Amino acid sequence: MTIHQTLALCLALFCGGAIRLIQVPRADRKSLVPSIRFENTAAAAGLDFVLRNDAAGRKYQVETMLGGVAVIDFDADGWPDIYAVNGATLPSLQKSVSRFHNRLYRNNRNGSFSDVTEQAGVSGKGYSMGAAVGDFDNDNWEDLYVAGVNENILYRNNGNGTFTDITQSSGVDGRDRSKRKLWSVAAAWLDYDNDGDLDLWVSNYCEWSPGDDPVCGGLASSARTYCSPDSYRGQPNLLYRNEGNHTFKEVSLEAGAGNQLGKGMGLAISDFNDDGYPDVFVAHDNARNQLFRNTKNGRFEEVGISLGVAFNDDGRPISGMGTDFRDYDGDGRPDIVMTGLRRETFELFRNMDGKEFADASAESGLLRLSQPWSGWSCGFVDFDNDGRRDLFIANGDLDVNGSQPNRVFRNDGQGRFLDASPGAGPDLQLARLHRGAAFADFDNDGRVDVVVSSLNQPIELLMNRSPRKQWLQLKLRGSHCNRSGLGAQVLCRTNSGRQAAWVANSVGYASASDLRLHFGLGDAALEAGIAIRWPCGRTQKVENVAGGQFLELFEPATKNEGPKTD
Repeated sequence: MTIHQTLALCLALFCGGAIRLIQVPRADRKSLVPSIRFENTAAAAGLDFVLRNDAAGRKYQVETMLGGVAVIDFDADGWPDIYAVNGATLPSLQKSVSRFHNRLYRNNRNGSFSDVTEQAGVSGKGYSMGAAVGDFDNDNWEDLYVAGVNENILYRNNGNGTFTDITQSSGVDGRDRSKRKLWSVAAAWLDYDNDGDLDLWVSNYCEWSPGDDPVCGGLASSARTYCSPDSYRGQPNLLYRNEGNHTFKEVSLEAGAGNQLGKGMGLAISDFNDDGYPDVFVAHDNARNQLFRNTKNGRFEEVGISLGVAFNDDGRPISGMGTDFRDYDGDGRPDIVMTGLRRETFELFRNMDGKEFADASAESGLLRLSQPWSGWSCGFVDFDNDGRRDLFIANGDLDVNGSQPNRVFRNDGQGRFLDASPGAGPDLQLARLHRGAAFADFDNDGRVDVVVSSLNQPIELLMNRSPRKQWLQLKLRGSHCNRSGLGAQVLCRTNSGRQAAWVANSVGYASASDLRLHFGLGDAALEAGIAIRWPCGRTQKVENVAGGQFLELFEPATKNEGPKTD
């Protein structure tokens, strides 16, 4: 049964689940001129993180590649916290001093954050690249996975403000079967076999070590450049199946996920063919992208070429960095965006019918808009709450002289993007070597904000100051399904239309966004109807949901259970 058939069934059959309402400020219902604006409040909020790569002129390849940021509600208080990964000393790849520690910042619920890294025990090891967030052991506490060059780490959330490193005992250390550590860039939690617990996908880049890194550009230090990806041999993806009891089994080859080499970077999850099972897109650096279709029997089939997402419209690969996998055109099917270097253009692959994609970069305006920029992280997000997903890009070139400002492209509702950056405020014009970006409503005011990292510069917290409109946010809690609700498909209906969304938080470049779903409802919509297809197969409907609220929805215990409110 497709999601559209299932959701239609939900409208006829009431399958309620438990609902917990958390009161947050309601939106101003006055009609205002549409616009998107941001204010960087990182310094005032106490976010003092600096992404350090330890570059000293040698041009080690890892220096320009870090690093992502993650949103995690580690204390389960309904206020998103921030985790930022960091580099290490070169060439040792060790966090020899505290300035290279990864950092966890607790949201104080008043516009400020506190550094709780040491208390939580998550300062990290090695040269870190990215992070993934999900409740892998279904204990209602969000856990944290860190991907890196020489160290991958699984932190289990103890539920008391601390984490335990269980990497070795759980079997997810990022090594292949010959015990060689792969250079991991990004990771994503997903329940690929829909058995109710979260599995782990890791994208890996290329074979590299400080001892054999080639010198490119010239022998003189002033002439050195970062080498092309063509100078390195690619690596496979890794897939870890959750075995329960805090252990995983590496099943990459058996599942069809690790039998091809590539230069994997950004990683995004959705269900592009609407069969109820998660599919995986991996953006590759100057190599063909991969789209793994879930065959529903514990295996994946790589279909990037046949479905039209392996290359751009000219049949060439680009320097794929970040990616996102969501419905930008409102047709109920998830589409794919990926960033690249300037003059390559970013790619937008429109999902036509669940069986093929079309390159929509030109017709959407993205081809022209992206020409000047080197994009890293990205995300489809409705910043102005008009019911249409806009596009945010974290920009920055490869070297120290390539600082660039971030960009926000507004969705006009007609399948095109318009550059809203000039009017988005002076803080968006700050030129840096931006890298990771993740999205969450950090102040719970109904407007989605952005946290952005940049090389050797302070982190940016871009608070959304756009005019207020109606909105709705949902946090899904599985019971038979995974507790994080990852893979659930949601249809939000209002009197002005409907929006489709999938719970998936791996986003952009090596980053993880909030697990909450956000729906902009526009000016007129005061309430919405919600229909959910949970990944384990149950369906649920909630009607007459007022806007301006954060709802926590629980998977029904049975198909005919009535609604309960906690």
